[in-house]
Amino acid sequence: MAIKFIKNANVVLENGIIWNGYITVEDGKITSVGKGIELEISQGAEVIDAEGAYVGPGFVDLHIHGGIGCNLFAEPEKVAEFFLKHGETSILPTSPGMYSHEELLEGIENVKNAMDTAKSIKGIYMEGPYISSNYGACKGLVRWNTGDILEEHYKPLVDALGSIVKVWTIAPEREGIMKFIEYARKANPDCVFSVGHSEATPQQIRDLGTKYRPKLTTHLMNATGRQTGSDSGGVKGYGPDEYCLADKDMYAELISDLHGVHVHSDLQRMILKCKGVHRVVLITDSTSYKGQNPKGLEHVDDLSFNDLGRLAGSKLTMDKACRNVMAHTNCGIAEAFVMASLNPAKVIGMDGEIGSIEAGKIADLVFVDDKFNVKQVMLNGEVCKF
Repeated sequence: MAIKFIKNANVVLENGIIWNGYITVEDGKITSVGKGIELEISQGAEVIDAEGAYVGPGFVDLHIHGGIGCNLFAEPEKVAEFFLKHGETSILPTSPGMYSHEELLEGIENVKNAMDTAKSIKGIYMEGPYISSNYGACKGLVRWNTGDILEEHYKPLVDALGSIVKVWTIAPEREGIMKFIEYARKANPDCVFSVGHSEATPQQIRDLGTKYRPKLTTHLMNATGRQTGSDSGGVKGYGPDEYCLADKDMYAELISDLHGVHVHSDLQRMILKCKGVHRVVLITDSTSYKGQNPKGLEHVDDLSFNDLGRLAGSKLTMDKACRNVMAHTNCGIAEAFVMASLNPAKVIGMDGEIGSIEAGKIADLVFVDDKFNVKQVMLNGEVCKF
């Protein structure tokens, strides 16, 4: 395979930008990175002119249900191709809240089969099963995650997923939750637990112990509740969001839509201040819902609503999420890439392969302008033809 030289690139690194830089790629991996003046192009090499674009690591979207009107569990190849066009070189199809037990098992098989051809699919994110049905778009509508936590229910799911499940969202307050957690971790020691769709107190989260300590919070500031702070009134309650903000090691998922509907601009700035750029994970939470926009939000075009008019994820792609978070928080391009690529890769333990531009890592790259409009995408060292 010929060596590829990417020249005239503003190379986005974890800690800054190389202006007029270059990247060399061989056998699907990055072999060197440097300044343009150091570039010596080998004879016979394939030269790719970035034409001054910012070249950063491909986006890693941990939390994505679907898009273009299609569910990722039902049509994984089609949806993965759409998001690849937007620079999402690594995605985790995320379980739909309304699926029955049988539909989930079928969807898991669909995704597993698609992973041979849709190389951007790196595993599965299970938003449940043991979350609270009191929160989120599917409030009161989830068909199989209420009541007792029974081995006969979760064992087939865990066994079907095997090692491809990367994240499980849990509500620590669910009675008997430890039975499920212990089985899931035994089946896949590398899986990550995330707190979400929950009203757990900080103590209930701590009670999970260091062995099963959640590493992530599912879409911070969305679909969570808080216990009452005081019986005397006038005291703010506390819950999973506050726990995450206070825990220096916990990662926080952030949905950054254009108008700050999921998370207000002021809250986004607060999250970034509390967590720091290296603990925020941008997600799209993109869904396939086709409900009508409710009154007051008719002008919004990057959100999804269900048939009841409830906010049900987004129509975001990660390039748009990066542009939005820059507008809301005044962070820079390199910081946006950290939140959209490196941090999610770290959460699922894949940062040794993807998430940043370094020699030895897989050449998953995205070429963007200063507003994150995607110009070109490279997957496994090959330029994508769309």
